[in-house]
Amino acid sequence: MQEEPNSQTILPFAVKDCVLIAIATGIRAQNLRELRDRLVTVRPGCIYYHFWGGLLLPRFEEPEFNNDFAAWARHGLHDYVLAERLAVIDPTDFPDIETLRQELIEVIEKRLYESEMVPWSKADQQFYFKRSKIVVFDTKKRIVEPKMLSNVLPALSVGSIFYHFIDARRRTPEGVDDFSAWLVAFGKKYANLCKEIGTIDLYFTTLSEIRQRLARLCTAHLEKEGS
Repeated sequence: MQEEPNSQTILPFAVKDCVLIAIATGIRAQNLRELRDRLVTVRPGCIYYHFWGGLLLPRFEEPEFNNDFAAWARHGLHDYVLAERLAVIDPTDFPDIETLRQELIEVIEKRLYESEMVPWSKADQQFYFKRSKIVVFDTKKRIVEPKMLSNVLPALSVGSIFYHFIDARRRTPEGVDDFSAWLVAFGKKYANLCKEIGTIDLYFTTLSEIRQRLARLCTAHLEKEGS
């Protein structure tokens, strides 16, 4: 019979915070063909920023589109069909940025094939490519044991949620969030909780909603554990 790991040997969870800095690249597109051509060569960080960067921007209302490419197709090119096709692309469905890049290019090429004329934007409505740089801070907060999660999670900043729940999937070999990776170390006891955490929608959900869902799941699991 396999023994459960000793929690005293597991390192505390180090809570980090982050900001995603937008860096201008000088690369722009004024029509759909130029957008397709630029997407072939832009750095992966550009595609990452234009899909995920908006999550960390302060907003007073729900965004019409989750990614900048769909927003530009709608407001810059006034191509409603393309905007809808780009809007439904979920970056979490793709194993890496290069596969996501290829999907973008294919969607745009299909639209170019369908169009009699190449859609253009006005000079002041060009698409400006930006790339992302993530700056990480150590909050000095430490979570020693899983039962602390239900109290700590509601107070975490959206930057912490982004770093540990979304960016973690890009930078870790396992492709999982930091919370699940830490809980796994405690053994099978938290397997169901990790499974439920894995069902949270990353992309079509705000960071505040993700934080609330995480807190509710942890609280519900710990209540069952104590009953």
